[in-house]
Amino acid sequence: MSNEDSLPAFTFFGLDEVENYGLISEADNSLPIDIHNQVFQLVEKGNESFKESRFEEAVSSYSKANSIKPLNPIVLGNRSAAYIRLGQYLKQRSASISESSPLNGVDMSMLGELALKDADKLMNLQSSSVKSYTTKACALMLLERYEVARDTILSGLQIDPFSDPLRSNLQELEKVMPTSMRKTHGKAERSDDFDCTVCLKLLYEPATTPCGHTFCRSCLFQSMDRGNKCPLCRTVIYMTPRTCAVSVTLNNIIQKNFPEEYAERKAEQDTLVHLGNESMPLFVMDVIIPCQKLSLHIFEPRYRLMVRRIMEGNHRMGMVALDTATGSPVDVACEVEITECDPLPDGRFVLELESHRRCRIVKAWDQDGYRVAEVDWVTDIPPQSDQEKADV
Repeated sequence: MSNEDSLPAFTFFGLDEVENYGLISEADNSLPIDIHNQVFQLVEKGNESFKESRFEEAVSSYSKANSIKPLNPIVLGNRSAAYIRLGQYLKQRSASISESSPLNGVDMSMLGELALKDADKLMNLQSSSVKSYTTKACALMLLERYEVARDTILSGLQIDPFSDPLRSNLQELEKVMPTSMRKTHGKAERSDDFDCTVCLKLLYEPATTPCGHTFCRSCLFQSMDRGNKCPLCRTVIYMTPRTCAVSVTLNNIIQKNFPEEYAERKAEQDTLVHLGNESMPLFVMDVIIPCQKLSLHIFEPRYRLMVRRIMEGNHRMGMVALDTATGSPVDVACEVEITECDPLPDGRFVLELESHRRCRIVKAWDQDGYRVAEVDWVTDIPPQSDQEKADV
């Protein structure tokens, strides 16, 4: 599997070493000696785990120390670094390893948020410390919030213009900033006012009915195939594809403010007419057939991340079985649509799926722990002769 299409894998500078907790003579004298020694031992245990790359154990030790002595900058900084390193490990963990040894726990994005929360507290306690800016910038980079990370690094460089960790992290950012900034800079926040109430996606070729409701043109006529009523208010309407025009003003507003999402919707619509190659994430589980419905409970961190990204896009993914002989997915998958997505408080998802069409995997690669494939759609050839129909 190739990683050529994966998101950037950063090297986080300034997080290789964690700080040691001070001796009693250097520490806060308000703590009793026995409590101080307990915190000291927990931090030392966490530091030892961190150095041996046992980041979950390190987080556990730092969290116990934080519960005894909250808002200690050393504990917060070390725990934030452990969260970042654990998130980096999940990001770089290959899909094949995850399939043989699935993980159950928080995903990369949640770890990034936890790291950022600790880094913000550290920043409030030590606003003039370069370590605070380095930790916060790395947490933001893990969350792929590159512009804010860059601003944080530049603020830190005003305190120490010669800081090697900050300058090295800035160089890492500059490798991806030219493309990522174009994608995020000045992007308007989309509300559900621009979503079609039938497909629940961004309006594509919006058409307005006489009763004043707007839908994707294709969604409107798919609904009218079952009856000439408005899908929303059930008012009887008399419209045909020939007499129904696209709302030019609304279409222009959508294209101007949400060009990337509109392009995705256009590409999605085009594939329904012009079948060809496209990419989709893969959920490796079992063989399913078109028109099958099933429920899934998503608990693995890599798939939780994948589901969140799918729900921001076209709600579709591929399901494929694993070849036990080779340890790789089989060549044929089936596209499924997430018809219902119920997020649980701890980050898991309960999904309702419906399969649509089969596809052949042309090329596959790993992306943030899950598989992505370029696929070619399979078109079934109906039986032609009476004998073939009888055989079917």
